[in-house]
Amino acid sequence: MMDIDMKGDVLSTTSQDLHQRHSHISVTSSIDNTNKKPSNDDQPTEEVHLRKSFSLWSILGVGFGLTNSWFGISASMITGITSGGPMMIVYGIMIIAAISICIGVSLGELSSAYPHAGGQFYWTLKLAPKKHKRFAAYLCGSFAYAGSVFTSASTTLSVATELVGMYALTHPDFIPQRWHVFVCFEILHAFLMIFNCYGKSLPLISSSSLYISLLSFFTITVTILACSSGKFNDAKFVFATFYNETGWKNGVMAFIMGLINPAWSFSCLDCATHMAFEVEKPERVIPTAIIGTVCIGFITSFCYVISMFFSLRDLDALLSSHTGAPILDIYNQALNNKGGAIFLGCLVLFTSFGCVIACHTWQARLCWSFSRDKGLPYAHLWSKINPSVGVPLYAHLMSCAWIAVIGLLYLASSTAFNSLITGCISFLLLSYIIPVICLLMKKRNIKHGPFWLGKFGLFSNIVLLGWTLFAIVFFSFPPQLPVTKDNMNYVSVVIVGYFIYAVLYWKFKGVKEFNSLEDDNDQDDEEQELDTINVQRESSTDDNVSDTNPELIKIDEYVTSKK
Repeated sequence: MMDIDMKGDVLSTTSQDLHQRHSHISVTSSIDNTNKKPSNDDQPTEEVHLRKSFSLWSILGVGFGLTNSWFGISASMITGITSGGPMMIVYGIMIIAAISICIGVSLGELSSAYPHAGGQFYWTLKLAPKKHKRFAAYLCGSFAYAGSVFTSASTTLSVATELVGMYALTHPDFIPQRWHVFVCFEILHAFLMIFNCYGKSLPLISSSSLYISLLSFFTITVTILACSSGKFNDAKFVFATFYNETGWKNGVMAFIMGLINPAWSFSCLDCATHMAFEVEKPERVIPTAIIGTVCIGFITSFCYVISMFFSLRDLDALLSSHTGAPILDIYNQALNNKGGAIFLGCLVLFTSFGCVIACHTWQARLCWSFSRDKGLPYAHLWSKINPSVGVPLYAHLMSCAWIAVIGLLYLASSTAFNSLITGCISFLLLSYIIPVICLLMKKRNIKHGPFWLGKFGLFSNIVLLGWTLFAIVFFSFPPQLPVTKDNMNYVSVVIVGYFIYAVLYWKFKGVKEFNSLEDDNDQDDEEQELDTINVQRESSTDDNVSDTNPELIKIDEYVTSKK
């Protein structure tokens, strides 16, 4: 299905050349400071380069370590259980996985055509109409960065909830309060933040996260099934039991509210695109990692929830539990042993550590890349690579500071976890659709890389647009009725508030500074792109390809539009 013939090879080579031209760095594990570049003050300063130490498996480890669908299902199961029960989660995974393939294809095509650590905001800069491209790219990057921060906050909060739940499971008299989870959240966040402060360990952690996750998944699933042998629920309970505790009288609305659970579990698919400077042949590796993340996520999460629900003994007891972590109660019911449940919970915990570390890796790269184009206040600080540790340290620490602040939302609302999840989903989807809209405005007639799926790519783009509109509207609804100030879904306020900030920053500062470097290089890029297409056309002509060849007609149309 992929375009990997001679023409694709020519184009992918140019994509790599462009990537080399625009990159200021290469990768995280080691430093190269031999090159000198004068600063604006005409004083020699060191330009730090990061070498390409990530392999396909390391990138896949980062991508799946962050998305980690089966862990996401475990962490946010409380949302799905009360908004549709087993049936909703099982079918919700199937629905969201299908949508995620379309999202992955859309991102994969763009990352193959324009491999760059900026990901979606760089693609927007390359594809948007010239008059509006800088604002569109800025807005896209701003949404992407906000989404990464909300992802890290929601993931860390889910881990903190599990830790408090493990204590509550072994102490029946202990009733968890929101402040317990908040304190645990802040301490855990500070601890896991440290791992991303040193670059040499990141490739090892990334690849290890994949194996740890798969090993934990296999161990937990086999153990639960073995201990529940002979006492399984029937298929009707797993595939046809609908449970609505949301207060919504309309079952469809309850089902939609429950989709937040699997949607969050398949989010953050753009993670791998931001590692484009840290891997060889990113135009091929990045799309493979994205699609691989979705496929592994579906297989593991679907098998996992099927096993858990067949092994569940008492749904009512699960709903009335005070642990706040339903998956621990499922383990306890299946094993009938709290010690065993804690052991399995620790496996989930180790998996979650890799997920949070991957979140921090992702958000730091995104912050660093966006700051290089002056998309954030005080960008000159966040755009630096620390030569001692080999990572964008200031960008990482600043992002972590925002995560600590966002954690305060949990003290304000009993449904703050839902709001953080929805913020993650909404901001990321908004960042995805901006370059896709620009791509469709060009009728998908661009220089593409080796990963290009033609009509299915177009279908995937349309699905992504429709899903974004659907998710932003319905996931902003209150998760429970009646609505009070304590259970209100504040994500709509957050989205509107952030959009106002982004517009104001653009008006007073961003419009003067954002992406000046890329603007200077745009003309050179277009000339090189046209040269490449001419090479492709001449190559096709030399092979006695008729002038009626559809590929040549498309190339002629593209060259004409550029001129």
